[in-house]
Amino acid sequence: MQNLIPFLLLLGGTMAISLIAGARVKSMFRRWSGVAASSGLTGAQAASQILRQAGIYDVEVVPHEGILSDHYDPVNKRLALSEAVYGSRSVAALGVAAHEAGHALQHAQAYAPLGWRMSAVKVTTFASGAMMFLPIAFSLLGLFKLGMIFMCVGMGIIMLFNLVTLPVEFDASKRAKVLLTRSGIIRSGEEERGVNEVLNAAGLTYVAAFVSSLAYLFYYLMPLLSGREE
Repeated sequence: MQNLIPFLLLLGGTMAISLIAGARVKSMFRRWSGVAASSGLTGAQAASQILRQAGIYDVEVVPHEGILSDHYDPVNKRLALSEAVYGSRSVAALGVAAHEAGHALQHAQAYAPLGWRMSAVKVTTFASGAMMFLPIAFSLLGLFKLGMIFMCVGMGIIMLFNLVTLPVEFDASKRAKVLLTRSGIIRSGEEERGVNEVLNAAGLTYVAAFVSSLAYLFYYLMPLLSGREE
């Protein structure tokens, strides 16, 4: 029971942080999805224009199913925009589309943190999957300390991945804000403020992920540092 209470508090706290961050980005996106940008461009058109202006012609802009499922695929050089962004002419859509285009620019310019994150995807995916069942096997075998060491290593990998993700995402948002204003796709004032609010809210979700993984790392690390095995 003594070990369960701290874990439940940690679980509840990290879940609350994630839910608050997620609710914030959804709220901002919904709010600015109702405000049409003066340029009249759709998210797909804005992303394509940004890519062309940067001299990037080998990245395909495609629609993608899902809500806020927008992402840049560096392997296939594909910029996938969700239905609410691809054909929308809203301030929110242009902000999200430009953010994803910012990732394509990072890739084209060999932005180091993006390269680090790409290199870490496979090992992070493996660590996440292994942490689902290996600790249970260690516990059944009575190898509690070995299980805790494994959890620390796995969570450390996830934490480092989330840490590297922060500069990647914040840099993409910074690029998006500059490119949208410089190219005249959005106007300064209300439209610029809308893009800032949407992208800043999205950035909080990545901060929440990093803080949560760091908290779990310390949770699994403390018993080892204190000499406790259970």
